[in-house]
Amino acid sequence: MRKKRNDRNYVLYRIEAPECGVSYIGLTVASGRAFLRSVKVRVQKHLSRAKRENKDWTLCNFIRDNPNVQLRYEVMEVVRGRKPAYQRERELIAAYEPALNTF
Repeated sequence: MRKKRNDRNYVLYRIEAPECGVSYIGLTVASGRAFLRSVKVRVQKHLSRAKRENKDWTLCNFIRDNPNVQLRYEVMEVVRGRKPAYQRERELIAAYEPALNTF
């Protein structure tokens, strides 16, 4: 039996709505070396959830309330390992204080 991998790459990303001045910081698993593509797929999942599911998350509510707003996304960092990635996400959220993260 294969040993479960615990050394995956995780991508820390930021979604922002420049005209509203709000942002969101998140984390997703990297798909190979295509970090920006991994973020794009995750952003599409956020958009899909906001439209199809009744989640009461700040980001989903913002997307539903502002359907025509332009969202930009970017890769902030790539971190190896699950625990360091989640720790770094908490640090970035504390440093940037994004308005769309649910606390």
